[in-house]
Amino acid sequence: MKVTQEKLPASQIGLEIEITPEITKQTYEQVIKNLASTANIPGFRKGKVPRPILLQRLGTTRIKAAALEELIQDGIEQAVKQEAIPAIGQPQLRSSFEDLIKNYEPGKPLTISAAVDVEPEVNLVQYTDLQAKAEEVKYDLERVENTLDKERQELATLIPVEGRAAQIGDIAVVDFKGVFSKVEGEDETAEPEPIPGAEATDFQVELQEDKFIPGFISGIVGMNPEETREIAAQFPDPYANEDLAGKAATFTVTLKELKEKELPEVNDDFAQEISDFETLEELRASLVEQYQKEADDKTKTNKQEALLTELLKHVEVDLPATLIEQEVDAMLTQTAIRLSQQGLDVRKLFTQDIIPQLRERSRTEAIERIKRSLSLREVGKRESIEVTPEEIAARVTELLQQYSEEQDVDEDKLRSMVENELLTERIIDWLLEHSSVELVPEGSLSATEETELAQSDVNADAPQTELESGEASTEVTEGQ
Repeated sequence: MKVTQEKLPASQIGLEIEITPEITKQTYEQVIKNLASTANIPGFRKGKVPRPILLQRLGTTRIKAAALEELIQDGIEQAVKQEAIPAIGQPQLRSSFEDLIKNYEPGKPLTISAAVDVEPEVNLVQYTDLQAKAEEVKYDLERVENTLDKERQELATLIPVEGRAAQIGDIAVVDFKGVFSKVEGEDETAEPEPIPGAEATDFQVELQEDKFIPGFISGIVGMNPEETREIAAQFPDPYANEDLAGKAATFTVTLKELKEKELPEVNDDFAQEISDFETLEELRASLVEQYQKEADDKTKTNKQEALLTELLKHVEVDLPATLIEQEVDAMLTQTAIRLSQQGLDVRKLFTQDIIPQLRERSRTEAIERIKRSLSLREVGKRESIEVTPEEIAARVTELLQQYSEEQDVDEDKLRSMVENELLTERIIDWLLEHSSVELVPEGSLSATEETELAQSDVNADAPQTELESGEASTEVTEGQ
């Protein structure tokens, strides 16, 4: 079989496949033989239909089409194997099927044009001495005190309040019923419309403004037990229930009980009750270490992301459609699994109408993920970065110990995942050692991006002279 290769865009190999006269004839005859044994033609037993009658009844075009389907499939498979092409995905027929039927003559050579996706070539223009900026996450000293205060609130004892009105921080037990407030032009004599679900008895609420919709808590402040009051409140916009978003409401509230929190002292006894530590000092030190590590980990992640973003600016790769579609498939599958684990009905979310939109929205991220993966793999290959079987085995053993005996774990899949994660981590560490990532204050890069975006909007609206337009155009061209 004669095969001519051609390099095509999007990491495809074009194939011109010339099928020999013997094969075109043999396949055609075999198709006729198969049809003769299965065709149901009145007046003839199966397998006994004369060839001229068979051709007349079935038609030459139908027989050619059946023979072509076999020739195309077998021809492409043999060509890929003969040329040792590392194809990914399914080959594509580039020839017009209609033209092939017209040109197909059994006993004469037939040329088929096809294309196959192959692994893309990765050209890393630069991957050392990269320059990037990343936000440094600082450990927040207040987190320890906030954590301890939250634990105090959880252990608080509720004490009945007498002789004073409700104030911020109290626990109120109320009955309430909400209706929509009348708007201008409504019939004042009409009964107000109840708000669905806005009614409760013996409802316990902490008097903090963020515990309910705006206006509700502040309206309770100052009330005395057994007092009933009408309180005006406003549903925020946006709001979880879109039907209520932005609507004004009136609540009839009766304060039935009032309690206040008695907080425990923050001492060694408190530390022992909420943790495994014997002293408050040990608990504080543990929290400081935990939050410091979290800040360091976030800073490291920011550095890695900044470096990978910079790396992608220096990679040239022509991605095949097969890889992109496979990555989109993987992303949607991961999303579906995550939503399912949250108890959501994936079938209602991933409808036939929505899936094409989800696939299109996922393409940009899929392309970036593939480029990252291929770039890191190329760096690892160039620098001979590897992980040892012992390192993989140790990590697998560590992970297996975390699973319960009831969980069914695919160890081969786990080992492959571990190898990939360890290798990726090692390659990124190598990149960090051979590049420079400047740490800047947290939030500064986001602020810079917003400023640049706002400035670009202003520039877009501002009139330009011919010179300014020309300079801008030159900069874009040079940047590309």
